[in-house]
Amino acid sequence: MSSAWNWYIGIIAVANILACVWLIRWTAKKRPGEGAAHETTGHEWDGLTELNNPMPRWWLWLFYITIVFGLIYLVLYPSFGSYPGLLGWSQYSAWEEEVEATEERVAPLFAEYAQIPVAELAENDEAMQTGRRLFGNNCAVCHGADGGGRPGFPDLTNNKWNWGGDPEQLHASILNGRSGVMPALGGALGEQGVTEVSAYVFSLTGRDAPDDLVRRGRQRFEQQCVACHGADASGNTALGAPNLNTPENWIYGTSLEAIRTTIRDGRHGVMPGQEEFLGEDRVHLLTAYVYSLSEEARAREVNGASDD
Repeated sequence: MSSAWNWYIGIIAVANILACVWLIRWTAKKRPGEGAAHETTGHEWDGLTELNNPMPRWWLWLFYITIVFGLIYLVLYPSFGSYPGLLGWSQYSAWEEEVEATEERVAPLFAEYAQIPVAELAENDEAMQTGRRLFGNNCAVCHGADGGGRPGFPDLTNNKWNWGGDPEQLHASILNGRSGVMPALGGALGEQGVTEVSAYVFSLTGRDAPDDLVRRGRQRFEQQCVACHGADASGNTALGAPNLNTPENWIYGTSLEAIRTTIRDGRHGVMPGQEEFLGEDRVHLLTAYVYSLSEEARAREVNGASDD
């Protein structure tokens, strides 16, 4: 910002205060002496006459006190653009002091939680209440308040993880972030090739697609896609390549058109790392909370395997 604006702001502020002083002095009236006639405003109603009396002295002095307060404020605080004020106060330093004080108060609690393994911490109701607040403040804007996700952002409640769902893998995802890239294959496959591969991928979840398209799409898939998704299309957690046999892993939609768009144009998803913003201890608690979100889904899978 130009320094001229700083002078402009300062001059306007001081001029307004001086104008207030002048206005009060100009409108101040001496009280009439004993027995002197009172000046009226000329307004009369129902036998009552409005007198043009000066303000009470105590009220007048209150105005002067506020003017003095304003002048002192201008000197002590940053009121003239870039002028920092004698106290050197700023909203940024005040915020930093508040954050530092809060950190000193809560850091021991997060440090205590950090000593507990993720799976065990996920069973601690009190810790999970704190984890839920952390999630709501930092993750809900993308993944939803309930962790259910939305197009482009994975559902964290279904135990289907493109980068792996073990505590160590979840911790790495939150701490360091992830960057998943699906390359655009429209140029390599052509529109017909995109249609064929889309039909094959669509059929992997048991949905009907033309047999001739599925057959040719499988051949193209084996040539172009197995390096990331595997020969059986079960994905690769090291690359973040989703399992194409389970639609819960498809974060950009499971419709045929969504599949075509993904294959033709590609996708690029970024999960920002939280280490610098939250710190190691908070990430540990957040990992436990995210791990707890899919606990019911994990239990169902274990029970289903046991029944088999």
